[in-house]
Amino acid sequence: MIFQNLARNNEIGSSSYLLDTGDCRVVMDAGMHPSAESTEAIPNYQELEKNSVDAIFLTHSHLDHAGTLPVLMRDQPEAPVYMTAATAALTDALLHNSVNVMSSKRLELGITEYPLYGHRELDRLETSWKHLEYKKPLDLTLETSATLHDAGHILGSSGIMIEKNNTRVFYTGDINFEDQTLITGADFPTEDIDALIIETTRGASPRDPAYEREKEEDRLLAAIQATIDRGGAVLIPVFAMGKTQEVLTMLHKFKTSGRLSDKTPVFIGGLSTKMTILFDEFADSTPRKLPGFEIFRDMDVRAGSKKGSRKPIVYQKGAIYALSSGMMTEKTTSNGFAQTFISNPKNGLLFVGYAAPDTPAGKIRAMNRGDIIELNPEMPPVVFDCEMEEFDFSGHSEREALLDYMLKVAPKQIFLVHGDIEASRWFETQLHEKLPDCDVVIPLPKKHYTIPENPA
Repeated sequence: MIFQNLARNNEIGSSSYLLDTGDCRVVMDAGMHPSAESTEAIPNYQELEKNSVDAIFLTHSHLDHAGTLPVLMRDQPEAPVYMTAATAALTDALLHNSVNVMSSKRLELGITEYPLYGHRELDRLETSWKHLEYKKPLDLTLETSATLHDAGHILGSSGIMIEKNNTRVFYTGDINFEDQTLITGADFPTEDIDALIIETTRGASPRDPAYEREKEEDRLLAAIQATIDRGGAVLIPVFAMGKTQEVLTMLHKFKTSGRLSDKTPVFIGGLSTKMTILFDEFADSTPRKLPGFEIFRDMDVRAGSKKGSRKPIVYQKGAIYALSSGMMTEKTTSNGFAQTFISNPKNGLLFVGYAAPDTPAGKIRAMNRGDIIELNPEMPPVVFDCEMEEFDFSGHSEREALLDYMLKVAPKQIFLVHGDIEASRWFETQLHEKLPDCDVVIPLPKKHYTIPENPA
């Protein structure tokens, strides 16, 4: 077998990998780099001859794994595309939103290559996607099969087992072994895996050994209650898909347990509304900690109606605003709302996910109260003068859990992907010591790596 990293660099972004089993060429994921523009955001698809791929798999719907799927499908028109039904629904919504974002960038930044694909093309391509269930093998050829396993990262996420005769290669995609508030942890195989292709996102970020998710939820509740008690409101910038639904489920738990007043208004805004509707549609058909729980049915969530119409989001003391985007990117709902919000010392700004240092959210997290920030170049700078706290509710497993999984699997080969180089190197160092007989590789883009096959 031959493995090739199609990403442009050893980092997070434009995730895409080729596995050639000898009788089947499989591409796993088709990401778009979140920090690059135009063709620089696309994986190295030029490494693939036109119409040379036999199958395409998506592990989940985040754009760094799915954002250039239409570009890949254009080059590989005869390759069937496989994913879970939930991933298909979420990917369709996110890619249509991506068309809108790219169209705006074409006008504002003069990027003539944008959009990389259009709404009509997406509508046509989406009808050919094939849905797979977890743990149900699919024969790709007479010798090669594929099976999806629940990755616990977001709704519908999966790892992919590719088997040829007696050789098994497992690609994890993004993983979370820990139960979240709504989504259950990964259910991954550990036996008889010859080669493991695994994400390394948090390899350079050790977690406090005393961390417990329940205590982190308690800390979030305490910050919310303290803000409300001093007469302010809470802004929680969230990613529209995944983080929004996790935060809303936490708030539901706080209210139903009586720890937060059930009269506390909760607002969402931006793309979050559409994503939450989709999460609710899969309430009875996907693994989750609260079987059957539907956010819009079982909670009083305001703004962004279930029919998709938008209502203005108005500031109200004592309210909680879970608004996208999570990084408070310019011209998103959270960014616009923060323009007046963060100057009020009674308010609380609570971060529950990652924010790149060069984004508005990242800049605020590095600031001191009283500093000036430009949230949007089209608006005047504002004073940052509200309470701010950070919380760890990552959808990625912490590094020790990933390492434990690698040691339990103990494969002959491990390919360390989807991580900045310092993150991957932490795992490389640990594995050289703890699995000395394992061939550990940080795969360079464009290079071909051999995976030995077991005797038939």
